[in-house]
Amino acid sequence: MLPIAKPQVNAELGIDIDKVKGFLDADEGAALYTAALETASLGPCLEIGSYCGKSTVYLGRACQKANGILYAVDHHRGSEEHQLGEEYHDPQLYDAQCGKMDSFREFRRTLALAELEDTVVPIVAPSALAARHWATPLGMVFIDGGHSMAAALTDYRCWAPHIVRGGLLAIHDVFPNPADGGRPPFEIWQLAQQSGLFEPMPLLKTLGILRRL
Repeated sequence: MLPIAKPQVNAELGIDIDKVKGFLDADEGAALYTAALETASLGPCLEIGSYCGKSTVYLGRACQKANGILYAVDHHRGSEEHQLGEEYHDPQLYDAQCGKMDSFREFRRTLALAELEDTVVPIVAPSALAARHWATPLGMVFIDGGHSMAAALTDYRCWAPHIVRGGLLAIHDVFPNPADGGRPPFEIWQLAQQSGLFEPMPLLKTLGILRRL
């Protein structure tokens, strides 16, 4: 699987992706777009951790082009690092009245601007709750939720089993060197390989993609 060229992907997005809040690198986004386009015929795509919708635009536009669908799972209360006083806290996403971070309004705004409301199905719930009675086979799963070990393991264990043969599992923020970032995404990337159910592709920056055997 070779990523479609970044300029070509950006022209397909229908939105200035640099203005969408998020932490996804453009090359990683192009790879997600390619992966979703390739697997749309196998089943729906699902992402865990939508935040304000940057990855959703890449995945959603590819699904839209292939007449597919994207489920976007996020409780929209932020991960540990997004909370008040933490490193990645964004005051614009803080609901002072509730005393909680809330990215859902910005996420819906992104979907509207990108004209993806007919393609993306938001699921506003914790990952484990959304997965409790899930029965739909998936062509692709993208994990970019909480980066604690408990959250990453939950996302992997809840959603990886639903990927069909030939489908793809993508994991963001995979850092082989502990000095570069947190370990949980790297750990579940390794777990997927050790399971014998997934074949890894070369890392693209911090994006790990594996194919279901």
